[in-house]
Amino acid sequence: MTNPAFHAKFASLGVSRSTPTSSAQLSMDLRSIRYFVQIADLGSITRASRHLGIAQPALSRHVRSIEEELGTQLLVRLPRGVRLTGAGVQFLDHCRRIMRELGRARDELRSSSEVPKGRVVVGLSPTTGPMLLPGVLERMRRQCPQIALKVVEGFSTQLYDGLMTGRVDLAVLTSPAASRALRLLPLISEPIVVLTPPEPRATRRFYTVPELSKTPIVTTEAIRTIVDEQLARYGARLVVTAEVDAVEAIRRLLLRGIGPAIMPLSTFHDDIRLGHISAFQIADATVHRILMLGLQAERRQPAAVEEVAQVLTAETNHLFDLGLFSLPTSGAREVVGERTKRGTKPSKPVVKA
Repeated sequence: MTNPAFHAKFASLGVSRSTPTSSAQLSMDLRSIRYFVQIADLGSITRASRHLGIAQPALSRHVRSIEEELGTQLLVRLPRGVRLTGAGVQFLDHCRRIMRELGRARDELRSSSEVPKGRVVVGLSPTTGPMLLPGVLERMRRQCPQIALKVVEGFSTQLYDGLMTGRVDLAVLTSPAASRALRLLPLISEPIVVLTPPEPRATRRFYTVPELSKTPIVTTEAIRTIVDEQLARYGARLVVTAEVDAVEAIRRLLLRGIGPAIMPLSTFHDDIRLGHISAFQIADATVHRILMLGLQAERRQPAAVEEVAQVLTAETNHLFDLGLFSLPTSGAREVVGERTKRGTKPSKPVVKA
């Protein structure tokens, strides 16, 4: 029984038929396409014959059959190998596209019926990795132990490039630019705050934009870009004395009494909670970062990638409930794992990965 939709797709790629096709003949057609690609890649029917384990006359018959159907010559036979004609080069592009689509269909059907498993490459930044990774690994060991995780650390721009080139399967990005090539799922919006060595609570409650624009600041390049873009609406920008793209180095500067710095609230939340670092919100401006989960949008993701995306979303929601994205109240000494309801909560979009 023929498949009209498949034949329509096949015809759109430059292959036409004048007679009805049986299932067996259709199978031969797909096999012939694979054989043609192998001959073109190796540049020789003889080498393709050895590689495929098929007799040369049989391969030649497949090629002649395709040429007869298309009504054009695809290969020029040379004393030592073959050369593609102009039509052969065009047809080879269509064949590769067909093989890619068949591979994707096979992967999608396989992933929909199997337990999620395989290797998934996740990109996390220096500010999100330490926060998310412990809980993510615990959840994965319970929920999907057959998935092997590879974690790549980089700043958001690097992870964005990794997603676009396919080196990273999914990543937590900071305020990324929209792209049709990526599927971006909002996770949370959290405040960016001014951090200082410990200060008595009574001395200050917040920074104003005019104060901030006159205060020498330490921060990372990425956070500086985000903050300057948002402060520009108020006619202000940061005065940066040191751009330090090492989060732990900024923490150590603050612990040694060197500051202030400006960073997302969750980055040093434990030190703020314990009183080792003081944190102050910006009173007359909304300065924040948006964390988003990025995946490639061009095709359906394997089940393992979708499973890890759900785990990352669940862990972010859990940390929100614990108050990690909220300013701790003065003197609080809560144990990690207790549910808290204090401070001004950030915005948490409700999404499902």
